[in-house]
Amino acid sequence: MHVRKCVQSISFSWSNNVVINGLRSINSQRMHISVDHCNNVLIEEVKIRAPGGSPNTDGINVQFSSGVNISHATIMTGDDCISIDQGTRNMWVQHVACGPGHGISIGSLGSYLEEAGVENITVTSSVFTKTENGVRIKSWAQPSNGYARDIVFRNLIMENAYNPIIIDQQYCPGRACPHQNSGVKISRVSYEDIKGTSASPVAINFHCSSSNPCWGITLQDIRLTYLKGSATSSCSNAAGTNTGLVIPKSCL
Repeated sequence: MHVRKCVQSISFSWSNNVVINGLRSINSQRMHISVDHCNNVLIEEVKIRAPGGSPNTDGINVQFSSGVNISHATIMTGDDCISIDQGTRNMWVQHVACGPGHGISIGSLGSYLEEAGVENITVTSSVFTKTENGVRIKSWAQPSNGYARDIVFRNLIMENAYNPIIIDQQYCPGRACPHQNSGVKISRVSYEDIKGTSASPVAINFHCSSSNPCWGITLQDIRLTYLKGSATSSCSNAAGTNTGLVIPKSCL
């Protein structure tokens, strides 16, 4: 097992059967915990804290890894509580208290033309408090052969999250990629039993690629309200189904 210290608090690379238990990480320069090219990783009972305005202070970043299980974590940062990047598969996240921060994100994907995909990810039984996003999938608006598929977001509580449910395939801060479409293919994404409040009127926002529309999206038993008025949903290039009660009214 290789452990290397850098701008992250701690980084695990090319490692198998890793257990991280009871770790406390405060005010990392950048990412707090990085998992890269690892198999069978258990991260539990960790507490991560950074100021809400601190840039690039992701709590836990995972890429090119399989069998990562994160549970019973408290993460307060200025960026993603958990970021799930290219090459990640078979990951389970549960009982996470996230906020402040940017929520739990898959991506950003599509940074490269040749990119490994993300698949079989479950995020469940977690709470998002005053986060910029709740659960997010984001990709660069540029060509890529990447993908995100077989994703489940289930049994989540949003407490005044600004974008509780969001897919953003127009992500392009600081790059010359206007008028391009994301090549990342997003499919079979399920949102189940998600409740709470949105800090913006658009509680569900699927902004998918016009050249690679999202498909197989499922909304089931969603109840998200906007405290200053009626919540809405917005869909662009997205297709799927609804089951049970869905509030706000689905745009699929």
